[in-house]
Amino acid sequence: MQSLQTQLESTCRLIQNEIGIGKVANYIPALAQVPPDKFGAAIVTVTGETALVGAAQEAFSIQSISKVFALTEALNLHGINLWNRVGREPSGNAFNSIVQLEKEKGIPRNPFINAGALVVTDALLGNQSTEDCTGKLIASVQTLASDSSILINTTVAESERATAYRNAGLAHFMQSFGNLNRPVNDVLDVYCQQCAIAMSCEQLARSALYLANNGTDPLTGKQIVDEERARRINAMMMLCGHYDASGEFAHRVGIPGKSGVGGGIIAVVPNIAAVAVWSPCLNANGNSHAGTAALENLVRLTKWNVL
Repeated sequence: MQSLQTQLESTCRLIQNEIGIGKVANYIPALAQVPPDKFGAAIVTVTGETALVGAAQEAFSIQSISKVFALTEALNLHGINLWNRVGREPSGNAFNSIVQLEKEKGIPRNPFINAGALVVTDALLGNQSTEDCTGKLIASVQTLASDSSILINTTVAESERATAYRNAGLAHFMQSFGNLNRPVNDVLDVYCQQCAIAMSCEQLARSALYLANNGTDPLTGKQIVDEERARRINAMMMLCGHYDASGEFAHRVGIPGKSGVGGGIIAVVPNIAAVAVWSPCLNANGNSHAGTAALENLVRLTKWNVL
């Protein structure tokens, strides 16, 4: 039987021609500067075995992957009450769409579209300062990855905050329905800092292990969320983790995943491993083209699935 490292290397060789297809996100100026030919992949198993390929140890902006960690923290803080403010259904629209908010009275469809993530950020803020809220989220991610070196890329954060016009519109619109409690600028400040967290594929795969192990970090024994909550976060990733292409990702890859416009994707194989891939060029839906292809080939080779 092939080793985990050999399987990952075989997978990545198959998709070499896919690297560079698509476009690097350019609506955030700092992301537009990322070389389009970058590629990395990492697997970390629940027993601690690790496999790395390419730029797997190079940090990049995780962007919307951070929504998984923010949702985890918000659920631990507010429990089921969070679902009074944000839904649990696929949106069928682009990640930054405003289309459904008016019809649905300011309640976003799910926590992984931008509107939903802004509500989650507002819930995390509570009565804290923006600095304290951001600091706690970073500390949480550092704990999940067992790596205190993880930080925010301030250049990306400032670039994102300076161009957050669409997110500001979403936030003001939801505030008009009473679904944001803090000032819009506070919510945007924390949200843009959150999205600018810089992590490598190896760190990301390590940080998602609790979702592959029923909510408990298998390498430290620390319970991050209870088993039911972990199952629901994974379900949300499967249904909504790739915006209006979530169904296509589920069809092609078949395991829970969450993408970010920085080109990263995390994926969870229940009871086995967490996987992270990074390739900055995105398809029309804002998901990594080569990253998706790599995950599709990996699950085909390993026979991994959600069962």
